[in-house]
Amino acid sequence: MNWKLTAAALGFGIVILNGFNGAAIAADAVRVRGVIEATDGSKMTVKTREGASTAIALAAAVKVMAVAKASVEDIKPGDFVGIASLPKSKGGDGAVEVLIFPAAMKGTGEGSYPWDLKPQSTMTNATVSNAVKEVDGHEVTVKVNGKDKKISVADGTVVVTLAPATAADLKPGTTVFVPTERGSDGTLTAGFVIVGANGIVPPM
Repeated sequence: MNWKLTAAALGFGIVILNGFNGAAIAADAVRVRGVIEATDGSKMTVKTREGASTAIALAAAVKVMAVAKASVEDIKPGDFVGIASLPKSKGGDGAVEVLIFPAAMKGTGEGSYPWDLKPQSTMTNATVSNAVKEVDGHEVTVKVNGKDKKISVADGTVVVTLAPATAADLKPGTTVFVPTERGSDGTLTAGFVIVGANGIVPPM
């Protein structure tokens, strides 16, 4: 996919970067994963993977992106990636999913921290420092806090990137990943949403 670093794209990336950082780190952050049940423009209800119906208020300028299919062969040195991983029994980390960020979003949520995709999972958002190697599938090396970290990517691991979408894509039946913040009154508010598209669901 050819991403042009126009002013609009950069502005979009900055909004997403700020939202993702808050979702990754803030104590009041709540990540919602599930399927949209209803939406009216200013809010939506999501049936979460845990089975609850959760109301989410949408910011006035909510930004929406869609997942798009990619492959491990698309990962190149200098790319910024987000890799959810689990510890392997033989040591090291094995990827559960890989997101290749568009260039305008480089630096989004940078670092390595606990993630709630699966028990004991970790999210590592970092720049690829070496060419991807074929080792028991593949191995990606990223730079985290100045040090190389190697993460294995088994054959069949879901790899995606992001593509533009709009609020019109927030339709009932659509699978979403929504980083939200919980307000003092308990309301969940989202500034951006990642939606499934063309049969690909947000894996993060």
